[in-house]
This record gives sequence, C-alpha cells and structure tokens, in this order.
Amino acid sequence: MKSAVVARLFLMLPWLLIVLIIVDIEPWRPSVRSPVSPSQLTRSPRLDSLSNQSIPTIYAITPTYSRPVQKAELTRLANTFRQLSHFHWVLVEDSTFRSRLVTELLAHSGVLSYTHVPTPRRYKRPGLPQATEQRNQGLRWVRRNRSLRSSGVVFFADDDNTYSLKLFREVRKGL
Repeated sequence: MKSAVVARLFLMLPWLLIVLIIVDIEPWRPSVRSPVSPSQLTRSPRLDSLSNQSIPTIYAITPTYSRPVQKAELTRLANTFRQLSHFHWVLVEDSTFRSRLVTELLAHSGVLSYTHVPTPRRYKRPGLPQATEQRNQGLRWVRRNRSLRSSGVVFFADDDNTYSLKLFREVRKGL
C-alpha cells in the first residue's frame, strides 16, 4: 500500500513541476534581446586571481536550449554549482541572443563565476548531433579566457543531468 502511494507521487511530481514552470513563464513578455549589458553577462571575480593555485579550476560547459523545463533544470544545476569553489560555469545557449530567462536565472543563481554565451547562427549545422556546436563554442571560450598560470579541467555538464558534489571532488583528486 505504501509503495503504491510513493509510486503515484513520483509519477505526479514531474507533471507538477512542469505546471509550476509553465505558470512561472510570463507569456505577455516578448522574447526579445536581454536588456542587460554584455559586461554584466560574465561574472568571474576569481578567474585569474585564485588564492590557492594548487586547486584546479573546473570549467563546466553546459549547452542549453529553450523548452518548458529549462528553468527547472538550470536551477538544479546552479544549486549544485554554487557550492563549488574554483569553478567556472560556461553556459552556451542555442540561440543567436541571450534569453531573458537564462540571463535572470544566472544573475540570481548564486554561482560565483559564470559566462553566458549565445550561439551565432553560423554554428547551427544540420546533420550534427544536438549541442555539438554549443560545446565547441564553450571550448573556444575556455581556450581564449582561462588563466595559463593555473591548472584546470573541462567538464561537459548537460542541463538535463544531476551531479553529485562527490564527482567534482574526484575530478580534482585525479589531477
């Protein structure tokens, strides 16, 4: 009896989250370019001036695209990532401009170091697996902007997955 109630709860939980997200999306707002200036879309107070050079920086590259569950999935990732030190989140949108939803989510996420990168139209090639060009765009950003004085590792963190903090400790131990 108890397991039947729990099973029904788990079946209804995703639908409840979807309803909450749809209610949260404001349909009267037009989907236009974000009013935030480009200088506010990168926040990295410690990207080049890490206090402890022995701790490697983890660069998490996350491709994302607009969909009803996007806010919930990115919020879940942000809640994990904000607990990490020496961490930089490169969020690459499958869009030619930065969406308001993602811009505002990042601004209020609590993640100390992030970069929000749109994907130019020329990077969308038919026939490639989904998010390949977004990952490549994220790698280009890391190559151009990382500090050559500190060690680091690149981690591809898809927004539809959940990550344990233990994983990031293991990644750092392996370096």
